[in-house]
Amino acid sequence: MAEDKASQTEPAAASPASSGSKPFLLIGLVVLNMLVVAFVGYMIYKGRKIEEAKPGIEKAIEGENQTQAEEQAAPEDVGKVIPLETFVVNLAGSKGRKVLKVNMELEVKGLEVEREIESRKAQIRDFIIIILSSKSYEEVSVKDGRESLKTEIKDNINSFLSKGKIMNVYITEFIYN
Repeated sequence: MAEDKASQTEPAAASPASSGSKPFLLIGLVVLNMLVVAFVGYMIYKGRKIEEAKPGIEKAIEGENQTQAEEQAAPEDVGKVIPLETFVVNLAGSKGRKVLKVNMELEVKGLEVEREIESRKAQIRDFIIIILSSKSYEEVSVKDGRESLKTEIKDNINSFLSKGKIMNVYITEFIYN
């Protein structure tokens, strides 16, 4: 019986010792599992942040549509350009020694004003020749002088047009000596 008691106490004594190491192993596995889950969650979070930073296909399509809309709007702002023949005039105060050669085009919007300009081209050329020949070499040789010349031509022509207005005057060639 004593041996029975000893054999019963040994397994009982061995049992608590082995069950004492199992909680450390179990706790270690739980902690390791939590660390792995936290790491996976962190990687998923970072992956979503990176994808949000990248432009998606929807953003690219939206940007392309916006660019096309802006490009289509731009040509509507530009009117038809009507070229005029070359102007060669003597500059004021030069006694024929200073000559100005100018090619220009008139920007208009609308078919009616275009027809009116075509029908009154002689009158328009006359106005432009008078304006150009009234300028001195000092006036046309500086940028501000050329800009004011364009404005003066536009304003004078617009003053007698009835079907519309000139939007802009473009000087395509400007030679003086």
